[in-house]
Amino acid sequence: MADKPNLRDLSLEEIEILIDGLGKEQYRARQIMKWLYANGATSFFEMTNLSRDFRDQIAASATIKEPAIRHIQASRDGTKKVLFGLADGQAIESVLIPGRNHWTACLSTQAGCAMGCRFCFTGSQGFKRNLLPSEITGQMTMLRRHIPEGRLVKNIVFMGMGEPLANYDNTIKAVQILTSDYGLGFSNRKITISTCGVVPMITQLGRDICVNLAVSLNATNDETRNELMPINRTYPLAELLAACRKYPMPGRRMLTFEYILLAGVNDSPKDAKALANLLRGIRCKLNLIAFNEFPGSPYRTPKPERISAFQQVLLDHHYTAILRASHGRDILAACGQLTGRGEHLAPAQGIF
Repeated sequence: MADKPNLRDLSLEEIEILIDGLGKEQYRARQIMKWLYANGATSFFEMTNLSRDFRDQIAASATIKEPAIRHIQASRDGTKKVLFGLADGQAIESVLIPGRNHWTACLSTQAGCAMGCRFCFTGSQGFKRNLLPSEITGQMTMLRRHIPEGRLVKNIVFMGMGEPLANYDNTIKAVQILTSDYGLGFSNRKITISTCGVVPMITQLGRDICVNLAVSLNATNDETRNELMPINRTYPLAELLAACRKYPMPGRRMLTFEYILLAGVNDSPKDAKALANLLRGIRCKLNLIAFNEFPGSPYRTPKPERISAFQQVLLDHHYTAILRASHGRDILAACGQLTGRGEHLAPAQGIF
């Protein structure tokens, strides 16, 4: 007998098909979605506007499963890192990042990562598997249910473990659930997908869904980027930037380019000038990120004055160039530091 589908892996349309197969009205699918996401139901028996017979019927046909919170770790700056356990024993991490008037949730789309970027601790752990839609959206539903700050999240960034566009179908389905009126109801203007440069899927993303795009760039020439990011050997800078120029950004929204500054590698004023020239004509902003060091890395964080000089060159070329604060460094929760491993957590941290 085939495994019963997890309703949290299904879109509204797929739940409608399931309900139709049970001989019930399709509008029941919208009721179920509301229970799952708006009301946070964890069992069919909480869905009290469905008849008992129907609840028994659908419980025999489907399941409701989410990842489980294993640890919560708090940084000195207020950032919270959450370790999730998955049904097959894999683990992933999400991060809750404090803002001025809201919180941002940084979600994972894979257990591990296959991209092998040399400055990324996640990539050094290797690739385990893609996450299911339920495991992607489940990070957000569990954060909302169990952590007070989770209910204050206004922005979602897919910048956690994994390359979102390498798990394309599941990531897109998760975004559709997150933004659905019957799901979690987030605005697509508040969703950002980050990529290291999977060019064909950038093009596909622009056709399929309207979300913000952040591209991890980190170098201004193929030689350096080949060394830092193996994907550049498959999709070099010229192809990547051509896809970026075509990516549809409605209204006044801009593409984001992320640039991790590595001491002595890509952080000189000459590099900054090359970056300004490279991105000429693209409606974009730049997030500059001082490298977050991790055990065994060959790279170092540039000195503050070096970072400021780099930023000033871009400002002089009339770019919006923001030095992004790295939250949660002390708990390995900053950009590129997630591993899905809990052995570094203090024993006193909360366990669910």
